[in-house]
Amino acid sequence: MLDRRHLLKLALAAAVPGAWRSGSALAQPKRAADPFTLGVASGPGAAGGVVLWTRLASHIQADIERASNLSTELYISAREKAPPPAPAIDVRWELARDESFRTIVRRGTAVALPELAHSVHVEVDGLGVGRWHYYRFLAGDAASPVGRTRVFGNGGATPARFRFGVASCQHYEWGHFGAYAHLRADDPDAVLFAGDYIYEGGPRERRFRTHPFPSARNLFDYRMRHALYKLDPDLQRLHAHCPWLLTWDDHEVSNDYAGDVGEEPGVDGAARRAAAYQAYYEHMPLPAATLVQRFSHVRIYRRVSCGALAAVTLLDDRQYRDRQACQPAGRGGSSIIDDEACAARRDPARTLLGAEQMAWLARTLEQGNARWNLIAQQSLFSQLLRDPVRRRFWSDGWDGYPAERARVLAALARANVRNPVILGGDVHSTWVCDVKSDFDDGKSPTVATEFCGTSVTSPASASESQFARAPVINPHVRFVDGARRGYLLAELTPQSLSVSLRAIDDATKRAPAISTAAAWTVADGKPGAN
Repeated sequence: MLDRRHLLKLALAAAVPGAWRSGSALAQPKRAADPFTLGVASGPGAAGGVVLWTRLASHIQADIERASNLSTELYISAREKAPPPAPAIDVRWELARDESFRTIVRRGTAVALPELAHSVHVEVDGLGVGRWHYYRFLAGDAASPVGRTRVFGNGGATPARFRFGVASCQHYEWGHFGAYAHLRADDPDAVLFAGDYIYEGGPRERRFRTHPFPSARNLFDYRMRHALYKLDPDLQRLHAHCPWLLTWDDHEVSNDYAGDVGEEPGVDGAARRAAAYQAYYEHMPLPAATLVQRFSHVRIYRRVSCGALAAVTLLDDRQYRDRQACQPAGRGGSSIIDDEACAARRDPARTLLGAEQMAWLARTLEQGNARWNLIAQQSLFSQLLRDPVRRRFWSDGWDGYPAERARVLAALARANVRNPVILGGDVHSTWVCDVKSDFDDGKSPTVATEFCGTSVTSPASASESQFARAPVINPHVRFVDGARRGYLLAELTPQSLSVSLRAIDDATKRAPAISTAAAWTVADGKPGAN
């Protein structure tokens, strides 16, 4: 493993657009092997610009097929004997106002470094706010698919509307990503992804299809896992269609991990997390500033402005959290805990976001002036009692960290945030909630609205009867559905937020049917969904 500081310097250098070079002394791929098999993607840049992404991986499909035919023992042996990577490769890029590239506004050359899996992160600023641009990459005599992107904007620019999808939990073993074909047809301005882009586990029986190699442990494994998911054609097309705003959850590293500890304390650790974080950066349209110092700590939380209309605050509730409360000795991860038997759950010192991120969030809320304030994080934010008699909670979500939730609510109140809306995923079901100033007092005011979206493929983790009784035990729950897979489609205007549950009929179909299962509206200045 390279020195992390050296790797950071390489990433920062590679992100700076260089001069256009039609030829180069660096290695160039031949046309016989398409280097752009993983597609293209874009996302917001560090300072109001955009990040354009691709990764050169001409033989990745064959590598995955070969690996899938190996036994676990042979796979582990093969990954330890992986051949040295190809040398650095010059990749040219173009940004145009039209899809045919008649009017090119920017062009340059980036370097795809072997130390970063030949990924490319081009950061472009100074573009017109709100205007669509088209981009592509060229290496040798090969051209990438064409992507479409836009700058969301800073300052007082106010678009007439902002349409976006909310997606999470795209588990390879439980289906195809056909829902994304419908989201693309819905023509969003952006996709907000709330976590679980990959699942790290090994193959399991009685699933629609299986991960073709063992559970991810090191950098080689996580790179293979990301490539496997990125090969899905509907996922690639949606990435090319519009920018993605990204945060992560647990399965990008290890199930239910907190800090460096997940369900397998003997396997998890700093090295595994650093490998997972590096592979995540290599496969996502993220600015180099995300890396901060090294891959052992990656700053994923940020704020993205959509002019005066909206601001999206992306949070990270994994990297800095305390371990889940009241777990048995020697066991990591989460469980359902009894409030009376677990005083640690209510410890005011326990944190989910970490002190630095929590302070940043409070400052950001106080400094913002957007009409709509979207807070995107990983899971269900509102309190969820699981028993009508005993106070039982799931320890991995916000219910395991009630003091942190209270700090977020207090920060919203101090900043007098206009139209706060909390968005999440993780729980493989759809929830619409009135966010209360005090969840234990049903008469307390509603201070925000929550939409927690269902999964793209991952199955529900509770029974139908448990979902049915949730609103009875928790009156602030306005809607819950655990049966449907799909995504949320949201549209913002100055006057209202409209959100619909777009549900597919069967995640195991490559081309599933789609329907609108439910829809809600939040009016400007009136928290709560109707």
